Amino acid sequence: MRLSIDVTLDYVLKQPADILLQIEAAATPDQRLEHQSLTIWSDHPVAAVRGEDGIGQRCWIRADHGLLARYEAVVVVERPVVRLEGLAATPARGLSGDLIPYLLPSRYCESDRLEGFVRQRFVGLSGGAMAAALADWVATHMTYQSGGSSGVTTALDTFGSRSGVCRDYTHLLVALARAAEIPARCVAAYAPGVDPPDFHAVAELWLEGGWHLVDATGMAQADEIARVCVGRDATDIAFMTVFGEAQLCDQRVTVRRLDGSA
Repeated sequence: MRLSIDVTLDYVLKQPADILLQIEAAATPDQRLEHQSLTIWSDHPVAAVRGEDGIGQRCWIRADHGLLARYEAVVVVERPVVRLEGLAATPARGLSGDLIPYLLPSRYCESDRLEGFVRQRFVGLSGGAMAAALADWVATHMTYQSGGSSGVTTALDTFGSRSGVCRDYTHLLVALARAAEIPARCVAAYAPGVDPPDFHAVAELWLEGGWHLVDATGMAQADEIARVCVGRDATDIAFMTVFGEAQLCDQRVTVRRLDGSA
């Protein structure tokens, strides 16, 4: 799958601030960057730093009056769609050190508060069968609703409201998976067909020795998702973190399949 990505960001600042930007598609074994260009209008040098788990990169920007950035890319996704049901689990005691953070609760994914629900609702399931059941539960019981959550909404809040946007779907699925002893992380991504068009968030679950992308909103399949970065929750994968205050002027994200479909 070849994807065309076009992003414009235009923000005004009340006073100078440092900005951490994460909008570049990552180069990974299952997705290849055929072309990419990031242009940032700034009077200061831009510094690139590696992303979480070495996936993707962030950019430090010093902005005096505002941020204007343009990103264009063509990404070739070479990732098969795998049925979760057939994948085996890895016992917690067999996980390597780099996976342990994705098994534990985090700021927006309070998995410890959902363990009782998972044990009672999904009796007898484990591994891929459990992962598939959790993804199906989130997709079935959640309603996609813009404006129904905020930047401080957690997985537990979403579990109660049963509504939200992709960020909330992802937090809930990740928290449920961790409660089921399946390592899970959040992924910032680009995907065609996202409605409304925007940066997208999906989950990634560790099963049978590898990471597997799952979009609980149902908007995208694993073979048409371009990863940007990964992390424990939205804290790690935010497309822009401003150490100050910023006001939105314009933000546009367009992702197209290069076969011509939107």
